[in-house]
Amino acid sequence: MYCEKAFNTAKELENGYSAEKTGGNSVKQEYFFKDAKWVCDNECTAKSFSVLRGHFYVSDIKSASLNVLGLGFFKCYINGQCINPDTFLPLSSEYEGSKYPKDEVFSGHRVYVPHFDITPFVLNGDNTIAIYYGGGWYCHPDRVFGMPKAIYSISVNTENGECGFVSDQSCKIRKGHINDYYLTEYECHNYMDLDDCLSPEYDDTNWEYATLCEALDTEYCETDCPADALIKTIPIKELKRDGNRVLYDCGRNITGYPVLELNAASGETVQVEFSEEISATGNLDASHSHNQKYTVISDGKVRLIQPEFTWYGFRYFEVEGNATPLGVKIIHADISVSSTFHCDNETLNWIYNTFINTMLCNMHIGHPSDCPHLERRGYTGDGQLTCNAVLSIFDAKAFYEKWLQDIADSQDSLSGHIQYTAPYIHSGGGPGGWGCAIVEVPYQLYRHFGDAQILKKYYRNMRRYIDYLEAHSEFGLVTSDKEGDWCLGDWCGPNILYPEKDITYHNQQVILPAPMVNTYFMVKSLNRLCEIAQIIGKEEDVTEYREKAEQRKKAINSAYFNTFDGNFIMNVQGANAYAVDLNLGDDTTYSNMVDYYKKLGYYDTGIFATDILTRVLFENGDSELAVNLLTHDGEQGFEHWRQNGATTFHEYWDSNRSRSHNHPMFGAPVAYIFEYLLGIRQNPFTAGYSSVLIEPQAVSMFNQMSGSIKTPNGEISVSYVKENGAVSFKIVIPKNITAIFKYNGQEFPLAEGENSFNFNCQ
Repeated sequence: MYCEKAFNTAKELENGYSAEKTGGNSVKQEYFFKDAKWVCDNECTAKSFSVLRGHFYVSDIKSASLNVLGLGFFKCYINGQCINPDTFLPLSSEYEGSKYPKDEVFSGHRVYVPHFDITPFVLNGDNTIAIYYGGGWYCHPDRVFGMPKAIYSISVNTENGECGFVSDQSCKIRKGHINDYYLTEYECHNYMDLDDCLSPEYDDTNWEYATLCEALDTEYCETDCPADALIKTIPIKELKRDGNRVLYDCGRNITGYPVLELNAASGETVQVEFSEEISATGNLDASHSHNQKYTVISDGKVRLIQPEFTWYGFRYFEVEGNATPLGVKIIHADISVSSTFHCDNETLNWIYNTFINTMLCNMHIGHPSDCPHLERRGYTGDGQLTCNAVLSIFDAKAFYEKWLQDIADSQDSLSGHIQYTAPYIHSGGGPGGWGCAIVEVPYQLYRHFGDAQILKKYYRNMRRYIDYLEAHSEFGLVTSDKEGDWCLGDWCGPNILYPEKDITYHNQQVILPAPMVNTYFMVKSLNRLCEIAQIIGKEEDVTEYREKAEQRKKAINSAYFNTFDGNFIMNVQGANAYAVDLNLGDDTTYSNMVDYYKKLGYYDTGIFATDILTRVLFENGDSELAVNLLTHDGEQGFEHWRQNGATTFHEYWDSNRSRSHNHPMFGAPVAYIFEYLLGIRQNPFTAGYSSVLIEPQAVSMFNQMSGSIKTPNGEISVSYVKENGAVSFKIVIPKNITAIFKYNGQEFPLAEGENSFNFNCQ
């Protein structure tokens, strides 16, 4: 199902018609909040947190439900009981028009309305609703929408019929106990200002009445995208005690926060500081703290405390003051791992498991992020790059459908420009590897799940972006993006000297020219569009796409191909891989690339070229070289991270350059563990794993390997073991899948259920 419920006519809306979630028209405020009003604290600021209280009386209750929003985040209490603990709701979206970007008109605005069954919380008689709200992205300085505000609508079914209760100016409101806040850095609680205002018995007579405020200019939607949840609580290890400062270790990088028992005197401050690393002296490493802090001013009462409206990305934390951590809550989107993998190579096992941890740390509030602390933004570059891998190993369909809608909503309706982040936060990126997410993400969703409706829905957005790239091209190359913004090609390339190639400008992160990289992505998108157009019945567009793709390929060849040695850009940083993937160059281009990386032995590539190079090697049968790059134990490799204790992927190969030690973008090649090493690949021009080829590669390099993925028709699993000079395969195929097993040049049809094969080792 797609992200939002569609109501196609006014009559359907009036009758409460429950349509399929087709991703079509969403609804106005009245469907979710009939007669309800948006209210706020008249004295609040953008960083204020407020408590809104309302009262309602019911008798002979049969059931009760609630639609509620508090922007940025909210926690809602019915009769003192929190109905959404450990979540950050609502999901982040392009809520309404903000002051950024100043010269664009976004294609859509929507807010996702959480719906709760509150029957277990509502009593016969007097009841109280309290909403604690504020913060989140709503008040971020780069994404200013206005003052925090809230709205709710309660529907009760009784023995005598239905009744409803809504937010309006009769509600009471006041500021909460959070007195300073910044989503990506800190949350400060002053318990001297705290009382029992969330409980039903509290007397709010002297509170101010809520102020009516302007309704959002947006669409209101339901969603099946998983929200953040408390995944589990883990124990911690004390590392160091220095007076009233105590350092703790969670054992791995996580997202969430500690729960502490506060036992401080009235007016005393307790501060918790977080970091991904500890220093060589065994102290908290401030350079990887990212200013993440949680501060509390005690009122002298012993109580359990935790942050309310932010999470932290960390492994280590230090508590200064009289508070004792009882454990750490791991919090991220409630998404399950739908794959398995294990082999006799510890580096590959580590890559798979660490990508899972890194990706989960970066799945919050409805979008994939670049990092869980510094920025937390849904970069379209990082997201489209890892999309195939994520959809291969997680049950993340609804999560990416929601994020895809964010990408489309933030597209400039005037020019077709796709933003570098979605939901939009002013950030940097480029016109190829970032904006082409509008093509790649729906394409990958289609490939994995087989539903062409996703392609139809976003086809116009794709075409508009191709037009945008055309308008920002010179001599057949994509040479610019939005004026005044970045125009990146590849990103996070290593600082490497190439003395044998006489390259002396080694301080550049990426040597590859941005126009080559961005034009590559345009050609890839045009090739995707050729396939998409045929799938959705737009065959008349195919010729146009093919012609444009050929023109761009010629421009790349003309600008960057050296006919004397068969290389592109001196055959460094994956330049030849970009070309080979587009069938450019000559008979020596690919072999030059293979020879170069056999000699070099490690990745000299940025985030995009790492993925492209690895895939191109697998696709052309050089699987052993691909594995050698993946398992290289020097500084430019995953094994180097593992040996140095990393539990998440870093922002750069060189960890000393990395601001963040929790970035998923280098994890895109994890998909090829399944597609090539286990050999689970879809046949060309098929989708939803209806037709697959099982062709394991590099079997000679391993003695044991097993893994599985979840498909729309069930689980496919592949395993093999070598014993006594023979290799034994077991392959499980679910119903409704046509499958072939290919090994050593032989092909075998696979039946439903378990299939077994034995071969002598070569």
